[in-house]
Amino acid sequence: MVALGTPTLATVLALIAGSDWRVVAASLYLLGVVVAAAIGGRTAGLVAALLSFLGLNFFFTPPRYTFRVGKAEDLVALALFLIVAAIVGTLLAIALRDRRQSAIRERETALTSFVGTQLLAGLPLEIVLWRFAATLTDSLQLASCEVRASIEDRRYDADAQGDGHPGERVSAALAVRERTFGSLTIVQREGAAPLDDDEARLLRAVAEQIAIALERAELDRRIRTAQDETESMELRAALFSSVTHDLRTPLASIKAAATSLLDDEEAFDAIQRHDLLRTVLEETDRLNRLVANLMDLARMRSGGLTPAKEPTGVEEVVDSVLHRMRDALAPLRVRTVIRPDLPEVLADPVQLDQALTNLLENAIRFSPPGGEIVITLARWHDAVQVSVSDQGPGIPLEDRERVFEAFYRRDAGPGRAGSGLGLAIVRAIAVAHGGKAWVEGSPTGGTVVTMELPAAPVSERV
Repeated sequence: MVALGTPTLATVLALIAGSDWRVVAASLYLLGVVVAAAIGGRTAGLVAALLSFLGLNFFFTPPRYTFRVGKAEDLVALALFLIVAAIVGTLLAIALRDRRQSAIRERETALTSFVGTQLLAGLPLEIVLWRFAATLTDSLQLASCEVRASIEDRRYDADAQGDGHPGERVSAALAVRERTFGSLTIVQREGAAPLDDDEARLLRAVAEQIAIALERAELDRRIRTAQDETESMELRAALFSSVTHDLRTPLASIKAAATSLLDDEEAFDAIQRHDLLRTVLEETDRLNRLVANLMDLARMRSGGLTPAKEPTGVEEVVDSVLHRMRDALAPLRVRTVIRPDLPEVLADPVQLDQALTNLLENAIRFSPPGGEIVITLARWHDAVQVSVSDQGPGIPLEDRERVFEAFYRRDAGPGRAGSGLGLAIVRAIAVAHGGKAWVEGSPTGGTVVTMELPAAPVSERV
């Protein structure tokens, strides 16, 4: 229609112009070719150029109203007009087509990168799909956009509403590598032109990108599930190993002591009976600590390690722990260093007692006979640092983070094996109080384990 309409309109206007009709007609015909090429594309431009050539010949070249040409120079002028009109229409159509395709590619790149950026941001898939639907609605000026997808029996629906009354619906499958996850449906505005080939290709490309994102989300979920199962299996295996190893030794000692006491054929004096009963008591305490650590680990894993915070003097808790552990600390030298102006901390006294106990048990386990353990309490900005150093073999730099993992044990020699829970619980307690815990090397050899806790606000200190 545009190829026929523009030459006809140019003819009517040129005939109305009257004077200098050939110059006006050629200009109007050339303008018509440009309009036809811009609106209808290359084919419309070429058809308009041919019809303009015929119109210029028939209506405005002597002899008028015939297709005969009286002069050779008029024939050359007509031929040049046809060539110029065809070139102009073709070049303009190609330029506009390239510009349109470039805009579509740019829009496609923006939409696909939008999906990837939103996924990399770690947002939930529901929010990513909804934002994508809203962006596509604004970009294509749609009445609405709908995304319907499912991954492993879980549905994801995203609807975005635009302006205008709904018109034609166009759908594309969310498919990649012969796997279909759902559909993408766009609803054009009422009266909007149907999608051309480039826009349809854009819709398919975008649908494929969403399918790739859904496939990636499915794979990520499977990986996380596999990792969780692996961690759970490792935890169960470590727990079984810990229980079988750490429970067997004290149980064997308790059984041996109880069996000896029940043996009527053995005659024990008071000192021997006291030693056997003391063995039972010590091994029972050891079992109790192990069970308490396992329960704390379970609470830590479930997020139930919530401290009942109150202003607490750290030095008082240290004195209480040292008094309770005096027998275990007897073979070692213990030195306490308390810096001046030590503030109280906002902490759970029971959990703080347990953390200090675990730190000292860890130091006792790795200290040589007659070695020294130094407990340092110092203020650091708005926190209090509690450090316990020993003269043991030390911890290599690459293992200083791993020692805080549950059930991780270092081979530090015979008789020094623990449950692998002590430092993990120390860090869990520190983090639950808003603090932290770390391991450093000691300048004199051995290890320094530091736990940092926030100081109590001045208004809450006793």
